[in-house]
Amino acid sequence: MSELTQIDDFTKLFIGDTPLIDTRAPIEFNQGAFPYTQSLPLMSDKERELIGTCYKNNGQQKAIELGHELVQGEVKEARIQAWLEFIKNNPNGALYCFRGGLRSQITQQWIYEQSGIDYPRIKGGYKALRRFLIDETDRIMNKITPVVIGGRTGCGKTLLLDKIEAQIDLEGLANHRGSAFGNTTTVQPTQINFENKLAIELLKKQNYTHLVFEDEGSNVGTVHIPDCIQAKTSKADLILLEASIEERLTVSMDAYVINMCRDFIAQDNENGFDNFSNYWLRSLEKIQKRLGLERYQVMHTLISNALERYKTKDEADGFFPVVEELLVGYYDPMYDYQIKKKEKRIIFKGNAVEVLAYLGDRSLF
Repeated sequence: MSELTQIDDFTKLFIGDTPLIDTRAPIEFNQGAFPYTQSLPLMSDKERELIGTCYKNNGQQKAIELGHELVQGEVKEARIQAWLEFIKNNPNGALYCFRGGLRSQITQQWIYEQSGIDYPRIKGGYKALRRFLIDETDRIMNKITPVVIGGRTGCGKTLLLDKIEAQIDLEGLANHRGSAFGNTTTVQPTQINFENKLAIELLKKQNYTHLVFEDEGSNVGTVHIPDCIQAKTSKADLILLEASIEERLTVSMDAYVINMCRDFIAQDNENGFDNFSNYWLRSLEKIQKRLGLERYQVMHTLISNALERYKTKDEADGFFPVVEELLVGYYDPMYDYQIKKKEKRIIFKGNAVEVLAYLGDRSLF
């Protein structure tokens, strides 16, 4: 088994978006994995549990023997065929288990015996890959100089980032817009998956001297921004993107109303609008205490009326007063309070065209 190919060039692996087979049990995969990875386990969760108990009570050899008893015949054949199908579609991929030990070695050996293909395994497995990404995040953040883009809610910071190559879109990686209304139609990644994707983005852009980040708190929805990134971005030069209330209304209506409704319906045609309605009402509940009971009730009525009009007449206009009140009456005062504490870091203010021109003139990239 030890003579078959191993991979230890993790930078090349991740920069090349190498397809990976994760041979760990599903419960391990669900806790955290890597992009372009498919869960094709050697053992099911139950089999892993039984073998683990056997290992503790009777030692490694007995555990290996039990493993071969549990995974044989049709079960073994089905798993080998699943690996071979993946290999057929991804001939330049690799496989791993937790530590690069028995599970990935057995998988690699069975693949070789069945097909003659020496499909490489990751030296050190998941644990080594994970450690590598954590260390690289620290290293790259110590190497580059971050520049932070701030601005009021709805000013188009994400749209601006999309026009910059040397940027890290934390909200995109977190699948969340970073506010009480920031959920999307799909769930956020686990903390581990978020950190893994973030580290890989940093790897791909490590040759830039500067990287642009959006101004964020310590969390984006449920995921935590790594401390090494917070430490650098919290002291970085700050550029404020400015936009009129009309422009902010347009951006916010598109993001939180038109596109959200469309996405919910595309995901579930039958229940999509109900899910969109629940998104708005539950998001409002998150800020109920900050609004106070009276303002909350007024906003609840406005949203309920806007939803009814959108549903029955296909008119989104009812959300304009809702969005305007949230922007001007709720988010702007919080922004004004926070930005006062960051005034010494501000190096430029302007609209999207002016900010892009400023970044270009400064040759930050």
